[in-house]
Amino acid sequence: MFSKAKPDSGARGKAAAPTIISSDIKVRGDLKSEGEVQIDGTVEGDVEGKALSVGTSGVITGAVKADRALVCGQINGEIRARVITLTKSARVKGDVLHETLTIEPGAQLEGHCRRL
Repeated sequence: MFSKAKPDSGARGKAAAPTIISSDIKVRGDLKSEGEVQIDGTVEGDVEGKALSVGTSGVITGAVKADRALVCGQINGEIRARVITLTKSARVKGDVLHETLTIEPGAQLEGHCRRL
């Protein structure tokens, strides 16, 4: 009649907590997350995550890899993502590799765009 639930056998199935680099933080080194990453500060290194958001004050100097990338700030390096959105305040210097790319009027892009 009553059954015990099987205990969770690890982190499998759990969603990773979002990673937030606030505007007063400067990171030197690579960041890798299984979940969402929000950059409002400065990162000197590569950034990888399921979803990446670069705020208007965010600066990344390095390669970016994600499923989805929303760029409102500055990236100096290659962006590789399935879905990329460059908002009007985005400043990108580097190649953009994508399946879907949206560029709002006012965004700056210096580099090549290639479809994955």
